[in-house]
Amino acid sequence: MEGTGTLTVRVITSRAQLPVEGATVVVTQKGEGGKYQLLSVQATDRSGATKPVAISTPALGESTHPGSSVPPYAVCDVWAEHPGYAMLLVEGVQIFQGVETLQSMELEPLNEGQSSLIQNNIREIPGQTL
Repeated sequence: MEGTGTLTVRVITSRAQLPVEGATVVVTQKGEGGKYQLLSVQATDRSGATKPVAISTPALGESTHPGSSVPPYAVCDVWAEHPGYAMLLVEGVQIFQGVETLQSMELEPLNEGQSSLIQNNIREIPGQTL
């Protein structure tokens, strides 16, 4: 890993894309041995966004030749939660060197009496074959 990309998360609700202020956003990355490394814990601002998180990526030159086993991006997982909404986990977010990635996360409101820890959603982004 020699490059750096950035990740900004925007947490919204409803199809109207209303921002969710104060949502907790956690960014992790699977490291060696399968253990997760915590990269960032932030609360969203009034526009529903986090501050950019710098993430190490493979150097572009390491993945540009045919048959390369190194993907041209780093992979991380992002989860967001806020009281009154179902927690959302997005797995496989791809971060490219020199690129700012914007990950939108739409939280679904819970019905009265439901817990955000029980009601959750998981979405997986499949790897690209570039």
